[in-house]
Amino acid sequence: MTIHIAGLGPGPAALLTVEVQTLLRSGLPVVLRTRHHQCVAEIDPRGEFQDCDDIYRECASFEDVYSAIARRVIEAASPGGVVYAVPGHPLMAERSVAGLLEQASEEGLAVALHPGISYVDLVAIALGTDLGGIQLCDALDLRIDAQRPALVSQVYSREVATTLKLALLDVYPADHPVTVLSSLGASDETVRTGPLSELDHRPLGYLDTVFVPALEPIADVRRFDGLVAIVERLNAPDGCPWDREQTHESLRPHLLEESYEALDAITSGDSAALAEELGDLLLQVLMHAAVAVRLDEFTLADVAEHISRKLIRRHPHVFGQATASTAEEVAVSWEVLKKAEKPRSSILDGVPATLPALAASQSIQGRARRAGFDWPDVEGPLEKLVEEIQEFARAVGSSDREDEFGDILFVLANIAARLGVDAEQALRGANEKFRRRFGAVEALAADRGLDLKDLDLAGLDALWDEAKAAMGSRAPVVSEGPGSVG
Repeated sequence: MTIHIAGLGPGPAALLTVEVQTLLRSGLPVVLRTRHHQCVAEIDPRGEFQDCDDIYRECASFEDVYSAIARRVIEAASPGGVVYAVPGHPLMAERSVAGLLEQASEEGLAVALHPGISYVDLVAIALGTDLGGIQLCDALDLRIDAQRPALVSQVYSREVATTLKLALLDVYPADHPVTVLSSLGASDETVRTGPLSELDHRPLGYLDTVFVPALEPIADVRRFDGLVAIVERLNAPDGCPWDREQTHESLRPHLLEESYEALDAITSGDSAALAEELGDLLLQVLMHAAVAVRLDEFTLADVAEHISRKLIRRHPHVFGQATASTAEEVAVSWEVLKKAEKPRSSILDGVPATLPALAASQSIQGRARRAGFDWPDVEGPLEKLVEEIQEFARAVGSSDREDEFGDILFVLANIAARLGVDAEQALRGANEKFRRRFGAVEALAADRGLDLKDLDLAGLDALWDEAKAAMGSRAPVVSEGPGSVG
């Protein structure tokens, strides 16, 4: 028994191949993927062929649809075989064929493919253009490269057209031209072009295909590939002189600054600012890659490969056969795999020398703790803190005071880590709290005509306590009247 998968071409029966016409008249059972095709009325005038339109209406997902179609075709077979007829070419954007081929392979059934004229052929004629680099996309599962032209099929209703339009608007501008091609090859063939924003303003049906022309690389501003193209243009021989003069060293302060600005955006909770700052940070990655290309060191593809392979290696519970049901198990696995990848003479190796001191201290002590080198509980470092403060007090007048003060910070970093506190973030928060309170003190003083430099310690303390109390109550520190405090 053989499953014959035949292409019905893109339109009228006149476009059927002789081979397919012969097959349809062979007496074998015929299953149509759909009756919504121009040639069906001619090849099956009495409605003797089965179709799968009911499956599309009844199934909850397209995976279920394609599975049900495969089962229907196989069950419809006679001892001599069965014909499954699909629009266009059976291997051109026909997901149901892929499902049938897979099912037939699993059951050891023979399959014969019988090509038909693809709808792409008629699209090329209708558009009068070379379709080199064209993408064949499914409106129901859209995956599109905006820098290449695309043909989108399965736009069989206004609802699907609306969904497609919204997906495309996430990538293309609203005025991007799109062309709807209808009833190709028939006497009522139409080709109309309009802005993407109006794609669903007219009814669309089973005989419609949408052509989406490519975006220019620098116009592809909502996708990573577009950003890469812009940075490449800036670093081209005729690009921006400033960009072309940059080196890894000259870009270092920008990388650091953009990293901290992204952290500030996270702290502020401003998602729009975070999106912008992450873009600035991403630009730094691309700029370093551009410098590396210019120096023949590495490419952006190397950067992507390194992190992709690392993520796959270190997530065997996702990409392999290992299991990990908790975040803690994942963290342990990560460290084991990391150690195997990068053998080091000391567990403290690998902490970046340029890491902020408090963060570096917590990282170093965290590694030592995982190796068992630490106090058993927080009481130990708390007692050590008292000892270090006493030693610092004795060293205030000596050259050892910097070392002794460093010991205090080191122990504080240990205590913070034990209590789940990010020492760097905690100090940053304290700085910000002081900034806000001092600003409130300045406002109080200005409101009362006072100069802070003229106040004694008691006067400064009074203003500080007043500002602290007002901020704690979330009341305004200064009212509109001079001298009054909210």
